[in-house]
Amino acid sequence: MYRYNFAPHQNIYVMATAKQFLKSKPVAKVTFELPAEAVNGAKVVSLVGEFNDWDVTAQPLKKQKDGSFKTTVELPIGTEYQYRFVIDGQTWENDWAADKYVASGISADENSVVVL
Repeated sequence: MYRYNFAPHQNIYVMATAKQFLKSKPVAKVTFELPAEAVNGAKVVSLVGEFNDWDVTAQPLKKQKDGSFKTTVELPIGTEYQYRFVIDGQTWENDWAADKYVASGISADENSVVVL
């Protein structure tokens, strides 16, 4: 877990994206998590990216008891994938613990990147 201090007395805790590489096939199980502090009481969070054609309905995250949202997907290894989270169908959010960030090409925003 990482701790970010954005303002006096305000700590944001971030879970790193977890990767489990499978010996039986050339894929990794990647767990994406967005902490409760990032979603501000959201009802729905989706994972969108190159691996699902940026489809906001393709990969919903499951809300956890602590208010965070989480999902696990299998992705082929040996490449990098751009992705973001969509909160309540409106707000686009980056993964605060992504492997790196790249320009989105659409606006001044950046996309999160997971490297496998």
